[in-house]
Amino acid sequence: MRSPRPPLVLVTAPDGSGGADPAYLERRTGLYLAAIRRAGGEPRTIDERAVTAERRRAFAAMEGLLLSGGGDIHPARYGRGVEGSREIEPARDALEAEAWAVAAERGLPVLGICRGLQAVNVFAGGTLTQHVDGHAGPAWDRGPAATHPIRIDAATRLGRLLAEAGFDGGEVNTFHHQAVTGADLAPGLVAVGWGESPVGPIVEILEGSDGRWVAAVQCHPERTDSTPPAFEALFRTFVAAAASARESAVPRRPAAPGGG
Repeated sequence: MRSPRPPLVLVTAPDGSGGADPAYLERRTGLYLAAIRRAGGEPRTIDERAVTAERRRAFAAMEGLLLSGGGDIHPARYGRGVEGSREIEPARDALEAEAWAVAAERGLPVLGICRGLQAVNVFAGGTLTQHVDGHAGPAWDRGPAATHPIRIDAATRLGRLLAEAGFDGGEVNTFHHQAVTGADLAPGLVAVGWGESPVGPIVEILEGSDGRWVAAVQCHPERTDSTPPAFEALFRTFVAAAASARESAVPRRPAAPGGG
């Protein structure tokens, strides 16, 4: 009997044609792709340069969506002015908002990582704290990762998952200067993990509460050199959710991207 093909996971990526080193961005994006493959999925990348037809095909084919790390979301997305945001990526914001909307309409699982956690919160109706002093640490591959402890709520789905995998609180890496506080958290999202910061407790892990598989982490679990191995369970569960979504999917016509 032929084995089922791996579920297709669409991974958003930074635009490699800008001022950043394209080889560096490719290595960084490659870590997400490797994590999805380790978990049994088939990753495919998309960035803001994709034209309407490419987006339509990618959104129709995806069975899971991974919103990856990167620059800041434009504060206009959550009704604020620029008050500490930097390296803003409005074209990427629009791409990811389109992808999020299609995933929601189709009931597909979504995993957000770092910027991706912030994107999930903003697209779900929340806000962001635009700057947290001293929380970012060195950029990836530019020195040892900064780490800090987090605590998790073992009564939540992801909290139980991580605890069963061997993590019930401890050190994770930190590469972010923005954050989601309790006051920023969107309706329909639940805080799973918390860390301390100069602005008070910030959400390090969150999950959806409406039955669809939605999860996000503020750390970078694809960077296995500075992440507890228990976080591999997050990728495995995400890919399994994508496979389940494919099994229960009703065939649909390709969705036309919205206006972001």
